[in-house]
Amino acid sequence: MKMRTVIILAILLSLIGSACGNSAVDDRPTVVTTTTILGDIVREIVGDELNVQVLMPVGVDPHEFSASAGQVAQMESAVLVVANGLGLEEGLSSVLDAVMADGVPVLRVGDVVTPRYFENGQPDPHIWFDPERMAVAVRKIAERLAEVDDRLSPADWSSRGDAYAARILDTEAEMKQRFGQISPERRKLVTSHMAFGYLADRFGFEVVGVVIPGGGTLGEASASALGALAETIVAEDVPAIFVETTVSPRLSETLAAETGRDVEIVTLYTGSLGAPGSGADTYLGLLLTDTERIVDALKEG
Repeated sequence: MKMRTVIILAILLSLIGSACGNSAVDDRPTVVTTTTILGDIVREIVGDELNVQVLMPVGVDPHEFSASAGQVAQMESAVLVVANGLGLEEGLSSVLDAVMADGVPVLRVGDVVTPRYFENGQPDPHIWFDPERMAVAVRKIAERLAEVDDRLSPADWSSRGDAYAARILDTEAEMKQRFGQISPERRKLVTSHMAFGYLADRFGFEVVGVVIPGGGTLGEASASALGALAETIVAEDVPAIFVETTVSPRLSETLAAETGRDVEIVTLYTGSLGAPGSGADTYLGLLLTDTERIVDALKEG
């Protein structure tokens, strides 16, 4: 049975609720995105032309998120669904496949860039930490928007994609300038999970260890693994452990204590934007906020 049939009641209830609760109905076509990061990116491209709905709330770990029936209904009625792919949305993979099988266009941005790979051979889904890859993805998003909506000409959609891609590359240049404050021997990262491989490759860092094994956040670190990582932190003279806002800091705090040193715990934004006013409430703001926190933690003095 098609998913469209299974969730038809949710669609009807959503439409009834919208009609009863709003005097002015938004009749713009809807684009649905999975993550808050993609939501901001798509909004920057579409402006007021289209309605953008984001499935994940701020602060939610995309590795753990699963959609409600109402959110699946949103996807079924969208003109385009934009997802990260590459295994990031572990709880949404089958839903995205089913929605696409029902005829809804689905763009997994990880499919339009060349990914890096973990040691286990799986693709690294955290592509937004490489501005150059994301500039490519933004242009592809604009191309797909031109295919599903004719409110703007294909040339206009392309122009919007190019303009935002240029802003991303300008942000990359600013990140490089700020990272220049960190000497090469101090460009060592220990993070709560393997989310910063793209950033490390692009900006000349080395990831010397991660608290949670594997590419996701659902694994468990053994006591022996934490002990070995504590020894690495001491041997490499790493001054900070970087913990994502979407991951519990408990294991990282335990690790810091096990080193017997004054190792700082620094919070970074990864799979989700920050709350309004956080400085990381846009994609570009997230990149610059994380950059500044890494610089403050690793620069000498």
